[in-house]
Amino acid sequence: QVQLVESGGGLVQAGGSLRLSCTASGRTISGYAVGWFRQAPGKERDFVAAISWWDGSSTYYADSVKGRFTISRDNAKNTVALQMNSLEPEDTAVYYCALVDRVRSGARNIGTNWGQGTQVTVSS
Repeated sequence: QVQLVESGGGLVQAGGSLRLSCTASGRTISGYAVGWFRQAPGKERDFVAAISWWDGSSTYYADSVKGRFTISRDNAKNTVALQMNSLEPEDTAVYYCALVDRVRSGARNIGTNWGQGTQVTVSS
């Protein structure tokens, strides 16, 4: 059973940047697509970005983050990163990663246990 742990969140001013990491243990995730999701207070968990398995040649982003966020993977380290630039207060949320079933709209967790996530807070 793979376990994913998110890290890298914090408090940043609007316009700033953060880099989140998703570190896997238990098995290699190179053969899986991986996605990032986020949940703001009082709202449902939403899809943010996904990257294809193995070489990560295919990526997909929610419209709200396109052009500002970049997802990447390092199979040697068994990690997936989310570089977040030009952050906005609306990006404030707890961010989670999971193995997903597709690299396009509607990507869903394929059974990864949700971790504790990492809190991102963007002040105006």
